[in-house]
Parts: sequence; C-alpha cells; structure tokens
Amino acid sequence: MLIPKKVKHRKHHRGKSKGKAMSGNFIAFGNFGLKALENGWVTSRQIEAARRAITHYIQRGGKVWIRIFPDKPITAHGNESPMGSGKGAVDHFVAVVQKGRIMFEMDGVTAVQAQEAMRLAAHKLPVKTRFLVRE
Repeated sequence: MLIPKKVKHRKHHRGKSKGKAMSGNFIAFGNFGLKALENGWVTSRQIEAARRAITHYIQRGGKVWIRIFPDKPITAHGNESPMGSGKGAVDHFVAVVQKGRIMFEMDGVTAVQAQEAMRLAAHKLPVKTRFLVRE
C-alpha cells in the first residue's frame, strides 16, 4: 500500500470536494488512461486493488503508471467513544481526486487489452471513470 514517508502536518482538515483537476488531466506517459469523472477520495487500499487488477490481467506485458498518490491522512475515533476528547488518531491515507484527473496510465498492450484491464480496475474505485486513448 502507498503511504507517505513523512507528512508536514499529522492531521488534516477534511476540505471541500469540488472543482475540476487543473494538473494531471492529460495522458503524459502511456497511450491509454483511466480518467475520473467525479470528485472523491481514493484510499491507498483501493489504488492497490486497482493496480493488482490491471497487472493480473495484462500478465507481465506492458507498463502501468499510477498518477495519484494518497497523501491526505484520515483520522478515526473508536466506536461508542464519547463526544469531546479531541481528534482521533490517523487511520489511513487517501488521494483527493478531482474530475478530469488521470489516475492510471498504461502502455505496451493492445487497445482491447488495455480497455478490459482498465474496466476491471474501475470496479475497484469509488469514482466514475472513463477509458481514454491518446490521440
């Protein structure tokens, strides 16, 4: 799973989930991409599950780039804990994904293989996605 080596601040605010991606919104490395069509949080577990789905399908062929990184810490309290007593401990990390963001890229496989691999990966992700081919 992906987690940052160190963070500037241990606990973050939740933030707003709106707007569209201004960076990372075009295919830069491969010929095929998976683009987010809505805003959301993608956990490091979901990114790893999608990566495994892609690599399992393409079987040692091609190359995969992960264009998102989970660097936002999410905190959690235990169940049935009383109100007050501060903010909970860091539980997991998420990547903040805005619509238009390219999340995965792939190269070295056919378009049909890439589309099927990306479809399998999209089932593991909490946001709607679209398969893209570089012009």
